[in-house]
Amino acid sequence: MRLLYLDEFGTPKLDEFSGDKIPHPYAILSHTWVQDGGEVIYNDISTGNAKAKISSRKIRFCGAQAARHGLKYFWVDTCCIDKSSSAELQETINSMYRYYRNAARCYVYLSDVSANDSDANSQIYQLSWQSSFRKSRWFRRGWTLQELLAPESVEFFSKQGHRLGDKRSLELLIHEITGIAVLALRGAPLSQFSPLDKFSWAQHRETTRQEDWAYSLLGIFDISMPLCYGEGGEKATVRLRKAIGEASKGKD
Repeated sequence: MRLLYLDEFGTPKLDEFSGDKIPHPYAILSHTWVQDGGEVIYNDISTGNAKAKISSRKIRFCGAQAARHGLKYFWVDTCCIDKSSSAELQETINSMYRYYRNAARCYVYLSDVSANDSDANSQIYQLSWQSSFRKSRWFRRGWTLQELLAPESVEFFSKQGHRLGDKRSLELLIHEITGIAVLALRGAPLSQFSPLDKFSWAQHRETTRQEDWAYSLLGIFDISMPLCYGEGGEKATVRLRKAIGEASKGKD
């Protein structure tokens, strides 16, 4: 597992860990990707070109926010995974729910939600961002479902970096937007919910690659399976349902 940290110049760097050497606690970022190659990726960190990318702002935000909570290390999917390695990609996707569950803090960076630096307790301030919060792309993406449910601490921030609230303080609003049971948002074991419930939470979410809709649910169902990009979304979902059925039989 690779983790990021900011050096004395605010430049993101990577350290690699394995097994029980993974440092705890660490923070983790949840976000939506920008298009047209604007994301900071693994090679950008390795070559020192991260600051040239438009998305470097949210990397620095995550590092700065982690530091405020006394955390040196943080994880960001775009640049902690070397996607040129299919073996590494498969291992990471099968482990990603655990990465988020084990994080001390999860920061949700909402690039399409603006909030001015105002009195956070005022009704006018809350109304200024709640409309765009409800419509945020973050709630329509496949991968962000596990990023919402797995961590105990999930905090939401506007694109300016202003804190909007956390999973507990915003739970009724999040429930209205997503249809996810409040008990699940509060951290109840997902084994208490039926496969029908879990599929309903993901029903209207989208992923860029068709197969990822199924792969993004592996942690939700507590299963692992080989990835096969190119098989299509329908076949990936059939394999997912089969793996869920086999896991259920094994528990009987």
